[in-house]
Amino acid sequence: MVDSEVLSGQLLANEIDVVHENKKLDHNIVVVNTCGFIDKAKEESINTILDQLELKRRGKLDKVYVTGCLSQRYRDDLQLEIPDVDAWFGTMELPLMLKQFDADYKTELLGERLLATPKHYAYMKISEGCNRSCSFCAIPLMRGQHVSRPVEELVKEADGLEWIRLHYAYPSKFPIEVLDVMRERENICNYLDMPLQHASDDMLKAMKRNITRAEMEELLAAVREKVPGICLRTTLIAGFPGETKDDVESVKQFLQEQRFDRVGIFQYSHEENTSAHILTDDVPADEKEARAQEIMEVQQEISLEKNREKIGQQFKVLIDKKEAGRYIGRTEFDSVEVDNEVIIHGKAKLPVGDFVQVKITKAFDYDLEGEVVE
Repeated sequence: MVDSEVLSGQLLANEIDVVHENKKLDHNIVVVNTCGFIDKAKEESINTILDQLELKRRGKLDKVYVTGCLSQRYRDDLQLEIPDVDAWFGTMELPLMLKQFDADYKTELLGERLLATPKHYAYMKISEGCNRSCSFCAIPLMRGQHVSRPVEELVKEADGLEWIRLHYAYPSKFPIEVLDVMRERENICNYLDMPLQHASDDMLKAMKRNITRAEMEELLAAVREKVPGICLRTTLIAGFPGETKDDVESVKQFLQEQRFDRVGIFQYSHEENTSAHILTDDVPADEKEARAQEIMEVQQEISLEKNREKIGQQFKVLIDKKEAGRYIGRTEFDSVEVDNEVIIHGKAKLPVGDFVQVKITKAFDYDLEGEVVE
């Protein structure tokens, strides 16, 4: 999304009209920015490309360009399979793509972009690529080695923000001093997203995670000690090659012990050129799904219990949207789209993007209900 926003900003600066997912369908060129991470994302990317090419075939479009991870990873194959695409670009080829539009890359626009999100929140990319060698992951193949953006640039881009939320922390050698800043600064949400992927030592080793369950438990205890009341989100993988029922039980037990606030789960995707690809993908698709469901049922109970504890409490809530006559918002403990929402009833007009104080009156598995405190 950030890459698309940067491209849009560059095109606008070159006096080229640009719209993110144009509903009017009055455009003549489409750029499809793809994901190549796991099977479902690849399938969605391919289907989007084919939909756009069908519009081109019917004379509704002049050009279809493709960029992003899928294009970076499979360009040679895709050029043969889908020859109607006008040009393919990798993840680091923004200046090349701009040349297709007779546009110049404007270095003075560093940090400038046309937001594809609602105006009150945005994603901020602080680095690119990855140096880790997790056996299931293709990100280094598509995004290259890890490169951080200069701190001065990031500070300039983040000036004046009321909520800053940290996503996608890697557990091994986690820089614990980050948490001192989180605890001390009002504008940094007490929220940490740290994908742990598994809880069985056999699986963690096979996944090349460079950490044991005991070390993860030690880290989580340190995080909670540093920032009392922190919201912890993690993601897990179900159905990695060689995973046993005991491994699944290990994950369920880990969730019951750790009581994470938020959990997401992916079914393992067997990715070419990763080191896990030489292993046999021996957990059938329906079994992967069943295991993921089994694990999430454990988390569902934990989530409901934690939400019930919030009844009667008051929280600062960011208003995201109005829907079906009610307002939907989030606390500092909730990231957009993936976490809980707060449903707010009442007649008061609440501008989207505003912060309000809400008293929680009702709890569900993954959502809360409340009323504005005047």
